[in-house]
Amino acid sequence: MTTRGVLYVHSAPSAVCPHVEWAVAGVVGARVNFDWSAQPVCVGSYRTELSWQGEPGTAATLASALRGWQQLRYEVTEEPSQGCEGARYSYTPSLGIFHAVTGPHGDILIPEDRLKAAMVKASLGETTLEDGLERLLGKQWDDELETFRHAGDGAAVRWLHQVV
Repeated sequence: MTTRGVLYVHSAPSAVCPHVEWAVAGVVGARVNFDWSAQPVCVGSYRTELSWQGEPGTAATLASALRGWQQLRYEVTEEPSQGCEGARYSYTPSLGIFHAVTGPHGDILIPEDRLKAAMVKASLGETTLEDGLERLLGKQWDDELETFRHAGDGAAVRWLHQVV
């Protein structure tokens, strides 16, 4: 069984770019050479994209391999497949990692227990319901990454098939 997804590296300092390639190669089991382009939003940084096809769970493995790199901003998506929901991972140095389960149309699916927890926190005055829902939807990550996403419009995309 296979699925597809995309790794978007929104910004990486030039010194980190080869390390990103090595980390991704370790996950996919094949050498990768990204087409890096300048990221105008962050001087001295570069961006790239990789479309992949592989086993369900590849997005989680990619996100884990890149997690915690303090000068890196990235997103990894994975389409739903037979018996598996899709996934979206977003990472920024200031916010850390965000994970969401996604449905067949890319919408974020929020489990009932997480909604109930947000409601309880709001009723206890720990947060507002709006803030709790925005956190569940990854709004902070979207807000921070949106500028970087637009800077990549029209960039070349590489395809990698059959990730092992």
